[in-house]
Order: sequence, then C-alpha cells, then structure tokens
Amino acid sequence: MDVFATCQEINSLLTEHQESAARNLLIRLLADLDRDKLQYSALVNEMIRATGLFPYIQIESASWDQKYVHSAFAVNVGQRIATLHREQSSVLSKLLDGKNIAVSAPTSFGKSFIIDAFIAAKNPDTVVIIVPTIALMDETRRRIFKKFSKTHTVITAPDTRLGSKNILIFPQERAFGYLQQLKAIDLLVVDEFYKASSTHDRERSPSLIKALLKLSKISKQRYYLAPNIKRLGENPLTKDMEFIELLDFNTVYLNIQEPFKEFDKDPDRKSAKLIELISPREAKTLVYAGTYSEIRNVSDLVIKHMDPVDRIYTSPFAKWLRENYQSDWVLADLIERAVGVHNGSMHRCLSQIQIKLFEYSDGLDSIVSTSSIIEGVNTSAQNVIVWRSRTGSANLKDFTYKNIIGRGGRMFKYFIGNIYLLDAPPKAEDAQLEIEFPEQILGTLDEDQDAERLSKQQIDRIIQYRAQMSSIVGEEHFTRLMKQNLLQDSDADFLLKLASDMKESPEEWRGFAYLNSSNPNDWDSTLYKILKLKAGAWETRHSNVVTVVRTIANNWRLSLSEIISSLRKAGIQIEEFFRLERTITFKLSALISDVNQLHKTIINPTVDVSAFVGRMSHAFLPGAVYQLEEYGLPRTVSKKIHAAGLINFEDPDMDLLKSIGEFNSLGIEGVLAAQTLGPFDRYIVKFFFDGITADEPELVDVFG
Repeated sequence: MDVFATCQEINSLLTEHQESAARNLLIRLLADLDRDKLQYSALVNEMIRATGLFPYIQIESASWDQKYVHSAFAVNVGQRIATLHREQSSVLSKLLDGKNIAVSAPTSFGKSFIIDAFIAAKNPDTVVIIVPTIALMDETRRRIFKKFSKTHTVITAPDTRLGSKNILIFPQERAFGYLQQLKAIDLLVVDEFYKASSTHDRERSPSLIKALLKLSKISKQRYYLAPNIKRLGENPLTKDMEFIELLDFNTVYLNIQEPFKEFDKDPDRKSAKLIELISPREAKTLVYAGTYSEIRNVSDLVIKHMDPVDRIYTSPFAKWLRENYQSDWVLADLIERAVGVHNGSMHRCLSQIQIKLFEYSDGLDSIVSTSSIIEGVNTSAQNVIVWRSRTGSANLKDFTYKNIIGRGGRMFKYFIGNIYLLDAPPKAEDAQLEIEFPEQILGTLDEDQDAERLSKQQIDRIIQYRAQMSSIVGEEHFTRLMKQNLLQDSDADFLLKLASDMKESPEEWRGFAYLNSSNPNDWDSTLYKILKLKAGAWETRHSNVVTVVRTIANNWRLSLSEIISSLRKAGIQIEEFFRLERTITFKLSALISDVNQLHKTIINPTVDVSAFVGRMSHAFLPGAVYQLEEYGLPRTVSKKIHAAGLINFEDPDMDLLKSIGEFNSLGIEGVLAAQTLGPFDRYIVKFFFDGITADEPELVDVFG
C-alpha cells in the first residue's frame, strides 16, 4: 500500500463518518508496515489517533501531542501500565463512576484489561467473576493471580477459605457454595453472559440465571460481557443496566475467504484444501471441526498426509502422552505432527498444556477443536479454518459462527486474521439476545427476596412449591435447605418429584447407605436407581456410567494408563472415559448430593453419604490433587511428587491452599529435584509454578 494515499483514503472515510471502514483500512496498512518492518510516520500515528486505536501509536516516531494521547489513556492494569483504546477507556470510566453495564464487543476488544484496570484502581474487597468453563476459569485465574495475589486471595475451588480481600473466579455452579459467606460484592463480572439465554445454553442457563439473581442482590456493581449482540431484550437480569454495543470497534481485520465455493461438495477437494492450508506450518491456525466425529476425520487426514516433526516440546509431549495415557492414542500421533486437539471433555491439564505449546514458535502449529475453543479460552490465531458448520448435532448458528471467526487476529500479534471457510457459513441472523425466565427454577427462589424481579404469577408459583415441599419435608427443613443452598439442582419440579417418591416409597431407598461401602461393587444397584431419575441425561448406557464409577474408584491407587486400559477392555474408549469422568464428577455427584439431602430429611437422618459424594466429585482422588489439575498439574505428576515424599497428598488437611503453600515453600528447584520426574514432567512443573507465582511490578515509561 502507498502510505500517503492510504492515509488520505482513511481520512476521507473519517470525514464521511465511516469510522469502521476507516479503521479496517488502517489496520490493513499497519499489517503491511509491520510485515515490511517499517516505522510509522507521524501521519500514520495521526490516523491511529483519529480512529481511537491509541495502543497502536508508535512512540518512537510520535509527535509530542500523539505521545500525550498515548500517555493520557495509560492505566495500571495490575503490576504494569498499559494504554487503552478509546472504547476501553470509555467503558472503564463508566465502571469507575459506579455504573452497572452490559457490554457487547468483538472478541479482540480487550474486555479483560478493563476488569484488571478496575481492580487496580479501586482495590475492592470482593470481586466475583463468573466464567462459563473450568478452562476459562484457570486462564483468568492465572492472569489475576499474577497481578493481584499479593493484595487479594484468588479463589477458584469450592470450600476455599476467604481472605480479607478476595477475587473469586468460577463457573456459576460453584457460586452457590459461597452465598452464605459473602455479605457484599463490590463488582460482579459475568463473562459470556449470553449463556443465560436458553437459546445458547439450554442445559446450564437455568443455573446461571439463578446464580445471577442470588449474587446480584449482594452486588454493589455489575459488569456483564458478551460478543456479537446487537440488542438486548428486556429481561429481569439486566433491566437496571446500561447496554453498550461496540461491535463495530474492531482492533484487527478479518480477511474472509470462501474456498467452499470451489468444492462443489467434493469431499476430496475439501480435504486437500485443509492439508494445503495447515501443512506449510507457517502460521498459527485454529481448525473448527464442530463435532467429535469431525475431529476424528480431520485427525485421520493429518496423520495420513503430514509427516511427524521433531521439536523440543512436541516430541517429549507425545512420548509423555503415550507413557501416561495410552500408547496408541491418536492425540500423541497428532502432537508429533505439531497439531493439537481441544474439546470440552479432555483432562483440563492436557488442554492447558496444548494452549501453552500453541503460543511457542516451535510448539504446536494448529489446534483442531469443537466449540470449546471459543468458550473455554481466550486464544487467537493468524488463521481460522471452519471445517464444518455444525456444533454437535445442530447446524452452526450465526452468533456462534461470528464468535469462532472472531478468534482470527490479535492486537500487536496478528493485525489480520485470515478466515478460510471450507463449509458454507450460516445465514445471518438478528443478533438480539432474549433471556427468558425458566419456570423450573421458580421453586428454588424466595418469594420475598426475589420479588422485585418476578411477576405475580411467578411469585404464586413459588408459594405453591414451598407449600408442596413443606408438606413433604416440613417447613423448618425446607427453609434450611433453601437458605443454605443445600440442593444443587435448579429444576424445582424434579426435586419435588424426587421428594414425593421418597415420601411415598421409602422402602425403595433401603440400599442407599451402600454408597458408604468401601467395596465399589456394592454401589451398583443404588447407582442404577439414581441414574434412572434422569434417564436421558447421561448420553450413554447406564452400565457404562456404573463401570466408569467403579473403575475410577481406584484412580489414586492405579496409574492412569491402567485405568484407561481396564476401561478399554470393557469397551469404553479413552474419549468416552474423559467425558464420563467429567459427567460423574459434576453432574452425577451433584445429583447424589441432592438425593442425600432429601434422604436424610425424609427417610433416615442417620444415613449420610456426603463423604462418598465428596470423593466422587474429586474423581476419587485426594481433593488437592483433583483441584491442582485445574491449575495445570496432572494427577500423574502429583503422584510422583507424593511418592517422592515432597508433599503428602493423603493428609486429610491437605486442601488446595495448603498444597500451594507447600509448593511455594519447596520452590520450583525443590520440586524438580525429585528423581521420579521425567523430562516433560519437569516442563509441566515449570508451567504449573508459572501459574502460582505473582508478577513483580513492571515500571513502564509510557513516553517510550
């Protein structure tokens, strides 16, 4: 591009109030200058200033007034100074003024910086950040811990002790465990708040709405974030919030290409195009496959058409996967070809390691994923390939499609994101977010405390439910169950049906106490009965769920490879094992917990299987070991550290905070001294320590 002519065109667009087009053209110009390693002229810096992209101002060539703008928009974002762009600064200003705001902005907008700047400026006592997934929880935790762990206790795990100042980060399901302890919240942040709509997350939206209702009552201020929403329909959750739509304020340019038009539905040409795009290994690439079966199809193509490469990180990682998981695992074959896989079922530590290796120039070149990559982590790439316009069993929706392609490009790294559509994109849709109040959660609310957000008909439904449940469990017990949030299921109708069943047929629950048996074979009949309570919720045969429960009961005693091998002989493959272990630790343990509370109240107060529920929710591992996996430390490495006598994970008092304290006391060199650790184990330990180590303040001269 001719710099002067392009700047002239940008200025003309600005004069015509076509700021979005001007910004897109400017970003393409910056990409050219970056590629050719050319310094910005004063004119280019002025165009950057005029379009509000202040962080892009190049200080070395800036005039005094341009330097002043760069400095004026610089803020402390936690241990370092960063310059915000115009709209980031505007949003932060509203937050600092105490306003409640819901923001819709592009993926590349930089919404996280605003949270960090608010915490650095206000030093609040309590911040709660609700995220949609465990993976995003750990990514957020790592960022927040590095910046604020010296002033705040950063909490992600259930039942962690509160400090004098706290930043709590977790999915909505974990929020209920802290409602009794939190008296006030200075700032409630909800990332990806569009998931409160059943249109976007039918299964989990009721629990998110319930959590937001409960947390909002004690929140002084709220900040909700989402991408790709043009309008926000009237709803009880955001009726007193200012909605700010900033979708046109992009910080990168998306270059969308449509190779699918050339294929004429020829699968061979489509496959050849995929390999053509990823085999040069010249750019970081995300491949959206859409479904697990399509991930397998893409994996087969990669293994068939791409040769292994010997790299400093990927080769040892592939070997480690074969030794610790399964010798013939397809993921290891892919890693040897510098290609990773991201899905919602895989052990979190594996996803975290792959995302980290994706950041290295000599790590992973590509990652093949389901939609987990857009709701799990804030990862971007130079190239995004849409292999299939599906999400699970459904066609891809325009909203999700825009979220996926929004992963292309990244400020200061990739000015231009290249989007390759190997399948036809979905039809454009109206981007209005509608959040409907789910009737099934009404019974779990309070007609007095929640009245301001409910209609008279809804309040009547709550009163009716209270009367029905109180007639079964007694009014005092019902009040206790509700006040202490002891029932985890948000479906009040299901809980009422379960309570009625126990009241009418207590003899059918005689074997419930067998869950306290040390012999997993004694659990079968009770597990089958509980699984039938939600017959369609498990996405597999009930016998498979029971088999995995019995097998993972030995998770701490047996090696992970032995567990996987045993399940394989029973016809359960490694991907199914991941999914079922996750289902068991979350969904099944929560269901048994509810059954336990009602069983104690209605049938027999002396039978309590809460210890069993606790073990199941930790995949039958020591609690700290299971929670450390969320921090990026695999159970296999924790076992070696335990065997070396460095940390006793079998100590009943060894919770997450105590174990992290033990690690910090040992120091990274003390842990690496363990002779049992292999080469890639040692890399993992370093990665783990990076996530529990605070950054030192970085003093930056914003004038360069």
